[in-house]
Formats: sequence, structure tokens, C-alpha cells
Amino acid sequence: MASTRLIETIRRPGGFTGLRFCVINHGCKVNKVEADTISAQLAGQGAVSAPEEEADLVIVNTCTVTGEADKKARKAVRHALKIAPAARVVVTGCGAAIDPSGFESIDERVTVVDRFDLLASTKPAQATGLRMGEGFRTRVNLKIQDGCDHACTYCIVHVARGPAKSMPFEEVVSEARSYLRGGAKELVLAGIDLASYRDGGRTLADVARALVAEADEASGEADLPARLRVSSLEPMTIDDDFIDLLASSEGRICRHLHIPVQSGSSKVLREMARPYTSDDYRKLTEKIREAVPEISLTTDIIVGFPGETDDDFNRTMELARECGFSKIHVFPYSKRAGTPAAKRIDQVPAPIAQERASILRSLSSELRKEDLARRVGRTELALVETRFALTESYHEIPLPPDSVEGKLVAVTL
Repeated sequence: MASTRLIETIRRPGGFTGLRFCVINHGCKVNKVEADTISAQLAGQGAVSAPEEEADLVIVNTCTVTGEADKKARKAVRHALKIAPAARVVVTGCGAAIDPSGFESIDERVTVVDRFDLLASTKPAQATGLRMGEGFRTRVNLKIQDGCDHACTYCIVHVARGPAKSMPFEEVVSEARSYLRGGAKELVLAGIDLASYRDGGRTLADVARALVAEADEASGEADLPARLRVSSLEPMTIDDDFIDLLASSEGRICRHLHIPVQSGSSKVLREMARPYTSDDYRKLTEKIREAVPEISLTTDIIVGFPGETDDDFNRTMELARECGFSKIHVFPYSKRAGTPAAKRIDQVPAPIAQERASILRSLSSELRKEDLARRVGRTELALVETRFALTESYHEIPLPPDSVEGKLVAVTL
């Protein structure tokens, strides 16, 4: 990996001032936080965000969760080299961590930099520039956890990001306070294994309680206080304390959870090294729905995992219907070099995996319509974005009349 001295070679006589940069981000909410932070820090030092073709510096933040993600990252690097012929291209993120030499071999203008080196190198001497306003999403992603202690047999992310680690509680609260006082109306807690958060005995539920209190303090008398949304949670790490808090929050913590299941077959789950059965997952969702009847549940599912039979896939379809997901992110399995699953000889042919993905996506669309239909006549708070408003239950709806971007408004579905 290149050292932070690389950033010094990018500097002009006046530092970053006037440097035209473009950050291309791939992957999860944690990647998005890191990409936005780099952008904000560069802007805080006088650099100027520019279209890719006009940039002096293009930063490609890579994802490596699937083989397809790797292909997209390499394509993005080649595109940057072509469209910005005079630019330095910096590659960072999970894909770069797994295969730095592979990216650097693409072209002499490509340099790989560790994400933490890049974040440290672009940080202003004085904290300036929140990830808000022009060029950033209305919702603010707040990274509170990184890394993973699990080793699912299809996944390489735990290698790319290392063991689980939690951001210090006081730092999380301080950063959230800055965004809330800056006018943010939805904070999205992000992490690789978010529910594993631990700092001095504090848990995810403790973080959520503290940030709801901060939102109350930051809100004006005539304005609705900000809400909190929790991103992806691994099913085996969701505890009763968090469920109880969600149930009592009255929407201050969005009644929407994304809980990856990956398969509805206990056999496949076991071979994935997922520490639960399909019945465990089903009971968890039933428990959550009993405590929070208004809940919207979304999930991730991999189809075509090595050895997956038609019966296994049918069990996945059955579980999806029983859980009543409001959205399914469908991933056809793809080999990741260095993972146990990639070495298996019972790989599912790509056409079969693609067919199963298509069937499951159709079911996802059907279930999403059913979930929205159940909510007709119900009033929810929606956050006004640029082109749509996002409801508490994670449905995108047309912009309400006379709505103001960045504000929470009550809508009747």
C-alpha cells in the first residue's frame, strides 16, 4: 500500500486549494460514509468537486463483496483513466485492500492507498466541512462500527476490513450532534456488523438512545426533531434491548430494519457458516413484528450458492413470503477468490443462478406492492429528498406539494 506521502505529491504550491477532484464510490453505506468524508475533507481544504472528465484527481472507492463488484471497480478505474487523461487516479476501499497490485498494474497513473491513510491525509488541520449540503444526500450516514469477526464462506469482506471494531461512544455522539445542529433530519447508523457495537459496555441500543436525545435538544420549537434509521443488522446480534427500544420509540427510530437472511434453506445457511437456521430467522422476525406491528423488513438473499438445489431455493421463496419482506436485495452467487465456497466443485451453473435471481426479484416486487398496500391510509413521516420523499417504512413516494428538501413531513399513504 502507498503511504500518506502520496497525497503530498498531489498537492499544489497552495496545498489542495483549487485542486479539482471527483470521488467515485461503490458499495455499502460504510463505503459511502468514507467516500463522503474524503470529499468533505478535501473541500474543507480548498479543493473543488468537479465532473470526472475535468478532475485533476479521481478517487475510486472500491467494493469487493462480489466478483461483479470487483469487475465494476476495475471498469471504473479504466473509465477514469480514459475520460480524465491528465488526472491522477487513486484507488482505495475493500477491493484495493484485497488486490492492490492488480489495480496498480492497470496503468502507471493508478496508485492504491489504504482507506485510513487516505482519510488521514485529506483531513484538515481544523475540523471543517460537514457531509451536508450541495453534493451530499439529505440523509446523513454515520459510521459507528467497522470490520467483522465472522467468516461466512462466501465472503471476503472480513479480510478486507479486518476484525470488528467500534467507534468511541463520545465521538459518535459528538459527530451526530454536529450534523443535528447543522439541520440533518435523518441520521443513518452504518457499520459492517452494526449490532456488534460495543464501547465501554455501551451497545447499539445505548447509541440510539443517546442520539434520539441529541435530536430532541437540536430541534427547534416549530420543527420536527430528526429521526434515526438503523442500517443492516445481522440476525444473530439483534438483542431484546434493541427490539424494546424500537418498539417504544414511536418512530423516532425508524420502524424499518434490514436483516440479511441470505438463504431460506438451513442446509445452505450451515454451509455458508451463518450461525442460525431458517427457523431461527423466522422466529426472530415474528418476535420483531409482535413487538413492532408497523415494522418494515428488508433483506439480502444470495441465490445459486454452491450446492443449492431446487428444494433449497423453494425454501428461500417460502421464507420470503412468510416473513413478508418489503424489499429483497437479490445477489446471484459469484466466486470470491480466497473463500471456502469458491473452492467447491458443486458450483451452480450461472444460467440457473440468474433464473433463480429473476424469480426472486419478481417475488420481491410483489411483496413490496403488498407491503405498501397494507400501509394505505396510514400516516408516516417522510424525509423530502431531491426527487422523492422517503417514508419511515423505506418506501419512495412522490414529493408532497410545497415540500422543502431536507425536511420531515407527515404524509398519508
